Amino acid sequence: MNAEDPRDVLTRTAALPDVVVRYDAHADALIDLHVPPSNDPHPLVLLVHGGFWKQEYDRVHIRPMARALVDAGCVVAAMEYRRVGPPGAGGGWPTTGQDVEAAVTALPGLLDGLGIETTTTTLTGHSAGGHLVLWLAARGHATGGRVVALAPVTDLHAAAADRLGDGAIQGLLGGEPDEVPELYAAADPMTLLSSDTRSRILLVHGTDDAVVPVSQSRSLAAAHPQIELRELDGVGHLELIDPLSPAWPVVLDALTVDRAGVPTRG
Repeated sequence: MNAEDPRDVLTRTAALPDVVVRYDAHADALIDLHVPPSNDPHPLVLLVHGGFWKQEYDRVHIRPMARALVDAGCVVAAMEYRRVGPPGAGGGWPTTGQDVEAAVTALPGLLDGLGIETTTTTLTGHSAGGHLVLWLAARGHATGGRVVALAPVTDLHAAAADRLGDGAIQGLLGGEPDEVPELYAAADPMTLLSSDTRSRILLVHGTDDAVVPVSQSRSLAAAHPQIELRELDGVGHLELIDPLSPAWPVVLDALTVDRAGVPTRG
């Protein structure tokens, strides 16, 4: 059973990554690699954390999830990126997007350099990280693979109107939609994703999510029928990254089983 307070997962102790690699020169250009003990090839899960793109949230809070995926037989690459915060934090658009794009681009070479062999690839992110993986999919970085967005921010215009995360979208993009329309156009999965996307996209969202409402995922799935949506009745926001949550088996299935029902383990 999971902890009574869903926020427990944000501070829960978990094993440290097996290796930390760098994809660029700035301080946040890091990827935590969590690797199964076997040297056999394993499925790769690229994991992007959430936290409304804010500096106060980093990749440490998804370590329980990463280690649970390792236990399920996956190599996990949990990437960090520059986020919005005090002067000098460096995040915002397009920097935040450029960071995750640089991390995804550099990762195959970094894994090869360490002798880590992988099979299938799944790109996943939670909340703001869900937005970022959908943006990466729209830019072709998940071609031939799968994208699983957990409680994602999918519609930046609607999220800005609702002031999700106390105006987090305005903080990321530097203003309202009518003030910086070009940045909204460049960052919004709702308008960037096309019906002929070359990746398989699955959304998982709890119906009781009070942080990012399920209407975000419903809107994206309605606009792009090729995208699958799995709604979890009575589930909130943080339960989707908590291996102790009753919602975890559904998340694990989404991340480790392909559409034919075949485990993705190599």
